[in-house]
Amino acid sequence: MELSEIRTKIDAVDDQLLRLFLERMSLAEEVAAYKNEHHLPILNKERERAVLAKVTEKSGEKERYAYHLFSTLFELARSRQAELISAPTKVEAKVKASLAAGGEIFPQTGLVACQGVEGANSQVACDRLLPRGNVVYVKTFEAVVSAVESGFCKFGVLPIENSSNGSVRAVYELLLEHNLSIVRSTRLCIRHELLTLPGVKLSDITEIYSHEQAIGQCSKFLNSLNGIRVIPCDNTAMAAKMVAESGNRHAAAISSHPCAALYGLECIDDRIQNSDNNYTRFICVTKDPAIYAGANRISLIIAFENRPGALYELLSKLAALDINLTKLESCPVVGSDFEFIFFLELDASVQDPSVLAMLEEMERSCAQFQFLGNYAEV
Repeated sequence: MELSEIRTKIDAVDDQLLRLFLERMSLAEEVAAYKNEHHLPILNKERERAVLAKVTEKSGEKERYAYHLFSTLFELARSRQAELISAPTKVEAKVKASLAAGGEIFPQTGLVACQGVEGANSQVACDRLLPRGNVVYVKTFEAVVSAVESGFCKFGVLPIENSSNGSVRAVYELLLEHNLSIVRSTRLCIRHELLTLPGVKLSDITEIYSHEQAIGQCSKFLNSLNGIRVIPCDNTAMAAKMVAESGNRHAAAISSHPCAALYGLECIDDRIQNSDNNYTRFICVTKDPAIYAGANRISLIIAFENRPGALYELLSKLAALDINLTKLESCPVVGSDFEFIFFLELDASVQDPSVLAMLEEMERSCAQFQFLGNYAEV
């Protein structure tokens, strides 16, 4: 048989498959109406398991492919049913409130909390996110959160991850513990330099100060040094300021080029970071949730039952709707035995009804579900 003839037959089968698929989805809508009327949950795992068992039994050597086909059909049917179920959810209420509070243009002004001092990377991120904002400097990430939660500052800016050194776990833990919303994010190219008082040489240095993330991003350079103490501090700009004010000619700071000019220091080495492709993402958080025009990224925190297939079921929801998962990170739950929560980021918008329906279904099926926000990255 010629290839063209085989393809003609495939086209005929595809037409039948499409007709049967649409018929099946219509029946799924009738099921949704019944479940809605009788207040039944969307997921019926016992029913799905029975159908999958029958399918694999009848599929012979192709049972693996048949299993995945019907698993996808179930996911699509559940996604459609979720759009039609009218049971209220917290995420739907939060999304509606966020859309009402947002607008076409993201604010350009406002009081914004920032960890560090003048010259910190967080301050650069503040200027990019809110060009005419008034920056309030605080000592810790916790203080940024407190300033926002108390209403003292409308916005807070926090680093969330670095391309070389991974996630800033302390910030993720704060997002888990506090009810804040992400309304914007930005990505900065980070350049670390070794800064000292004027005239100091590398051989004079006995101690280097910087933030833990910067220390990790310059680990290869630091490991090449002998007899030098590396001392973590709250911020790279604070490290530069401290070295400048101390007058200690045996101290150096890992900081940025602008901080050298700001605090009267000299750069003795500008090639100390592990990678030139070194970016840090910063998020802008608020107490009151808001979604602005152009929002195309969703952040979530979820936890689900610790059983085989639980993560696959989550990922299949995204695959069924062709949603790109840009971040999936697990974090152990303190005090439990091998239980985890997950931080997710999706390329999606709640303006899409199917996406909102998926989030509602996640909320119903997950042991813990926290919608952090739908926002744009600039």
